[in-house]
Amino acid sequence: MDPYRLGLVSTRIHYFQLVARLGSIRQAAISLNVAPSSVSRILRQLEEEMGAPLFERVRQRLKLTSAGELLLYHARISLSELNRACNEINDLHGLHRGTVSVAVVESVARGLMPNVLQEFWTRHPGITADMKVLGSQQAVNAVAEGECDLAVVFDVKVPRTIRRLSAVSLPIGVLAVPGSELAKRQEIKLFDLATERIILWDSSLSLGSSVEDAFSRSLVDMPRRSRTNSISLMVELAKRNLGAVLQTRVGIEDELAAGTLKFVPLRDSRLGPRKLVLVSRSEKEMSDAASAMGKLLEQAIQKVATAAREG
Repeated sequence: MDPYRLGLVSTRIHYFQLVARLGSIRQAAISLNVAPSSVSRILRQLEEEMGAPLFERVRQRLKLTSAGELLLYHARISLSELNRACNEINDLHGLHRGTVSVAVVESVARGLMPNVLQEFWTRHPGITADMKVLGSQQAVNAVAEGECDLAVVFDVKVPRTIRRLSAVSLPIGVLAVPGSELAKRQEIKLFDLATERIILWDSSLSLGSSVEDAFSRSLVDMPRRSRTNSISLMVELAKRNLGAVLQTRVGIEDELAAGTLKFVPLRDSRLGPRKLVLVSRSEKEMSDAASAMGKLLEQAIQKVATAAREG
């Protein structure tokens, strides 16, 4: 059961929490698929009835006032209690009914998650699994704020309010087309990429920043061809040999199995491995369905780590 879907959370509070998290009416409207004017109108009505401003604008972002922080604090407590009630009611039905919500980064959605969902629904066909594809920090925030039960993310610091169920280190490598010069190597150093056209992650993502920093410290010129935040686009460009893509094995499982791409490990002290992390809400807030999904995700993440070690 989902408190939002059941109408247990008012539209005003839902909109308010989303704007508070995103710091933008426009971004909240995009997430809700409504007009920004609708969000503005509801917030204005809420402020009028509360008799106090809830937001102030600071450097092009909306920041909570003292009244806003107080409302958000109690709204989160209420949502946590509603989620707990829904989970306990779900548990009355065992694993025959219920809902579990998971936030994942795109690479996990592309590779690991479909297999986990297939196994989950084979065992528990009556459970609804809602998936959200978000950035790593957004996904962790969604768990911390009670919007999702679980999240699978890269390279984030886990807040104390949620649990870290599993974490594995995964090497970064270059996605190379079989038969290409890069694919013939056993491993690659940063300076080996000096003559290659690099397709980079967007700098807003942790890997993009890490790669650019590593090139800067290595004094190797980085011949950038493109920058994107889409792993699907990067993989397609790599398959067409249009540039060198740096990535972990997560999200390219099908290409590796089919032999359309080869993963060549990058061995360089300036660019360490990435950490894939599974987090969840507190144990008392987890339904049976969420716990079952968490166990399958733990197993899948450990399999990824084993495949990375075996090369």
